[in-house]
Order: sequence, then C-alpha cells, then structure tokens
Amino acid sequence: MKNFLILLFLLTPLLTYSQEFIESSEFESRIKPKSNFGEDEIKIVVIEFWAKFNAQNDFKDWDKIEGADYYRVDISQASDLKKEYKIRMAPTLIIFKDGIKEISYKAGLDLVCPTTLEELQEDIDELKTASRF
Repeated sequence: MKNFLILLFLLTPLLTYSQEFIESSEFESRIKPKSNFGEDEIKIVVIEFWAKFNAQNDFKDWDKIEGADYYRVDISQASDLKKEYKIRMAPTLIIFKDGIKEISYKAGLDLVCPTTLEELQEDIDELKTASRF
C-alpha cells in the first residue's frame, strides 16, 4: 500500500498535465464557442498539429498558456484537417478566435517549434482585447 501511494504521488503531475489530443470528429466543437444567450466571452483556442516523428520539437510550454484552451491533433490521424489547414510541417500551431483561424505558426525545414511562449501569449492577449470597445 505504501508503494502504491508513493507511485500515485509521483504520477499525479503527469496525469494532471497530460496533453489532450483531439480527433477530427471533435475538432469543430473544440474551436467554436458554446453559445449561451447574452454571453460575450471570447473563446481562444490554440491547436498544435503534431507528429510523432518530431515529438522532440513540439511546443513544450502549453501548460503555461493563459486565456486559451490548448489541444493537439496528430496529423497522422487527421488527414482531413491536415489538408484543410494546409499543414506541411509539424509542429504547426494555429490560434482560433471564436472558431475562426486568426494566426498560424509553421515550422520550417528544420522542424523546430516556430514560436515561443512569450510570442504566443502576446498574440493570445492581443486577440482577446482586439474586439473590445
């Protein structure tokens, strides 16, 4: 029992911060806001188009993003999304605001993550305030 508790304690951070992958079938429902009458909150979603072969270059700071939901899409499992959003390299990150593609960051031939947490957070903050009067 003691060993089980120690193991559980050690695994809790991994369980708490595991990255959520989404599939094509749930993509639209994740990027679009749930419409409640009278609600005017802006929904920002960051999607990382990810590939297993290049996992060492994925976006590492996803758990530090504020004011946005963050999901990954495995491009080997979502060829329709890969085609729709013209994903040529992984990782590619796209910021959606209320279901509309606003900003994208595409890896180059070096396949390195194309943005930093600071740049991404700055763009998220700007999108949240851009349409306010």
